[in-house]
Amino acid sequence: MPDTAPDTWVLYGSNGSGSAAVELALRRAGLPYRVVRASTWEADSAQAELARANPLGQIPTLRSPGGEVLTESAAILAELGLRHPASGLLPADATGRARCLRGLVYIAANCYAAIGLIDHPERWLAGGDGSAAIALRQGARARLHRLWELFADQFHDAGQPWLSGAAPGALDLLAAVVSRWSGSRAHLAAQRPALLALLQRVEALPEHAEVFARHFPPSA
Repeated sequence: MPDTAPDTWVLYGSNGSGSAAVELALRRAGLPYRVVRASTWEADSAQAELARANPLGQIPTLRSPGGEVLTESAAILAELGLRHPASGLLPADATGRARCLRGLVYIAANCYAAIGLIDHPERWLAGGDGSAAIALRQGARARLHRLWELFADQFHDAGQPWLSGAAPGALDLLAAVVSRWSGSRAHLAAQRPALLALLQRVEALPEHAEVFARHFPPSA
């Protein structure tokens, strides 16, 4: 979306990243936004602009029309849900909202953390050799897959059509995106197929399908 209005939000992100969940949330909230392609792994992207907004260089990073900088996927989704309750990103009832917030932080604190080890084991190995990195990556992947099993057992209520309750919300968006990485979908297919089916329904919703197809195009 063009940055022509004073109420435009700016989303720093890249296809295939966690910025997909925030882009979907902005759409759900009906907020005008533009995407600035930026990531640490794309040398031709707006890395310097991203670093000024978020010294960690992490995406998604979101800047509000007033200049506030929001970082961390779970925090961004929660804040958008709280600011725009009509979006349905967070349940209206206190019990459902608390459960959804817990689920968002669960994914951020557990699944995202394991993915960080898988993708960048060298950050946690002071002078570690190749075998140490391989072992760390393998252990983190096994842990990640177990974390998704536990997530399914705690947050997928068979009596509710969506993770967020009666309607899809922020927890559905974040789970659908983060489960895309590190072989988690294949593991869910074998161990928690009901959760996988729910995540696929999230992606297939007409209001979500275009964003998911752009961020995660089908393999050729």
